[in-house]
Amino acid sequence: MRRPLGARVKGFVALTKPRIIELLLITTIPVMFLAEQGVPDLWLVLATCVGGYLSAGGANALNMYIDRDIDALMHRTERRPLVTGIVSPREGLVFGLVLAVVSTLWFGLLVNWLSAALSLGALLFYVVVYTMILKRRTAQNIVWGGIAGCMPVLIGWSSVKNEVSWAAVVLFLVIFFWTPPHYWPLSMKVKDDYARVGVPMLPVIAGNRAVARQIVVYSWVMVAVSLSLWPLGYVGWFYPLVAGVAGAWWLWEAHALHARAKAGVTGAKLKEMRLFHWSITYVSLLFVAVAVDPFLR
Repeated sequence: MRRPLGARVKGFVALTKPRIIELLLITTIPVMFLAEQGVPDLWLVLATCVGGYLSAGGANALNMYIDRDIDALMHRTERRPLVTGIVSPREGLVFGLVLAVVSTLWFGLLVNWLSAALSLGALLFYVVVYTMILKRRTAQNIVWGGIAGCMPVLIGWSSVKNEVSWAAVVLFLVIFFWTPPHYWPLSMKVKDDYARVGVPMLPVIAGNRAVARQIVVYSWVMVAVSLSLWPLGYVGWFYPLVAGVAGAWWLWEAHALHARAKAGVTGAKLKEMRLFHWSITYVSLLFVAVAVDPFLR
C-alpha cells in the first residue's frame, strides 16, 4: 500500500484525537487562572498545555491501537489511521508509548513531578482501566472511564500550586458527573455501531427512556456540584451566575430529552444530539467563568 508522507503525518496527528484534546485544554487553562487568582506564568501555561497534549495524544493513540479491531467495524471510526492502514499497528503502538514517556518527562522536568504523576496516572487509567478492562465489559464503562478525562483539572491546579486543593477536587467532580450525560446522547445516536461490535454502552443494553432518566440524575448532581464551588469561597459572584444560568439551561435540555424518550419518540425526532452539542458549550462557558472570576472579585 502506498502511503504518502503528507497523509502519514495527518494520520499520526489523527491518532492523538486533537478535537478531544481541545476540550481537555478548555478545562486545564482556566483552572490555572483560578489557582493563581490572576494570570499565571505564560511559560508555565504553554508547558502545561504541551505536556497535556502529548500525554492525552499518547493515551488516544494507544486506545486506537487496542481498539483497532472494533474500529474497523464501526461506521464512525472506520476511517481512523490504523484501520485504513495509513499508519501501521506497530507504528501506532510505538508512537503512543513514545508520547507517554516524553509527556511524563516533559511535565516532570518543565512543570513539576506531581503534575507528571497525575498525567501518567490519567494515561494509564484511560488505556488500561477504561480501554482494556471496562469498555467491552460493563455499561458503566464511560462513568468510571471518564475519570481520565477529569484529570486535566487536577493537573492544571497542580502545575501552579504543586498540590491539589478542594477547588480542584470540586471541578474534577463536575467533569466526572458531566461525562456520562455528555457522552450518552452520542451513544444513543450511534448505539447500533456499539451493538455491532459488542460494546455494552448503556444505550445498547437499556432503552432510551432508562438512559434519559440516568442523564437527568447525573445532570442534577453535576449542576449541584458546580455550584458548591461558591460557598467553599473559591469564587466570587461571576462564576455562580454563569454556572446557575448554564446549569438551568442544561437541566431544561436533559428533562426535554427525557420527556421525548418517555413518550416513545425515536429517530431524528428524539433530538438526543441537542444535549450532546450543548454539553460542549456548557463546559466551555463554565470554565471560561472559572478563568474570568478572579478578575471580578
